[in-house]
Amino acid sequence: MRRPSRGPVRLTLGDIRVRATVGDRRRGQLLVGPAVIPCALGAGGIVIDKREGDGGSPRGRFRLRAGAYRPDHLGIRPRTLLPLRATRPDDGWCDESRDRRYNRPIRLPAPEISAESMWRGDGLYDVVIDLDYNRAPIRKGRGSAIFLHIARDGYRPTEGCVALARADLLRLLRRLGPRTHLRIG
Repeated sequence: MRRPSRGPVRLTLGDIRVRATVGDRRRGQLLVGPAVIPCALGAGGIVIDKREGDGGSPRGRFRLRAGAYRPDHLGIRPRTLLPLRATRPDDGWCDESRDRRYNRPIRLPAPEISAESMWRGDGLYDVVIDLDYNRAPIRKGRGSAIFLHIARDGYRPTEGCVALARADLLRLLRRLGPRTHLRIG
C-alpha cells in the first residue's frame, strides 16, 4: 500500500565546494553540481593554518550551522531548510580571542571587547550563514566568524569568509539544509 504524500519534497544539497580561481587567490568559484557561481574569498586566499586576523579562508569541510537575515532589508524570511532567525540591531559576534565569548554571538554594545556588528549598513550580512569552523572545541586565536554571506561589489576580498552575490546566495539558500557541507579548498 502506498502512503499519501505530505507535500512537495525539497531536495537539499550534500556537499558544495569552493575553489580559488587561477591567478587570483582572493576570488573563487562555488561549485554546485554543474553550476559555477563566482564568489569572494579572504584577502589571504585559502589557508591551511587559519589564525585570527590573517584574512584567510580556512581549508576544510564545514557544516552549515544556522543563519540569520536582516528583515528590514529583505522584507521576508528567505526560503531554506536551515535554521534561520531575524537579526536585531544589538546582535554582535565576539572576535576577541582573550574573551570567554570568543567566536560566539553576543549582544552589543560590548565596549570592553572586540566584536563585530551583525546589523550592518552595507548589506553584507543581510543574509549570513554560520559555518562550523572553530566551533567544537573553540580554539583561541584560530579565527572566528567564518560565514557564507553577501559579497561586496566586484567581489572584493572578505576577512576570511566566502561571499556570493545577493541573488546567488538567496537562490542557493533554497537548496541548503542541515546536512549540507561547504568544502573550501
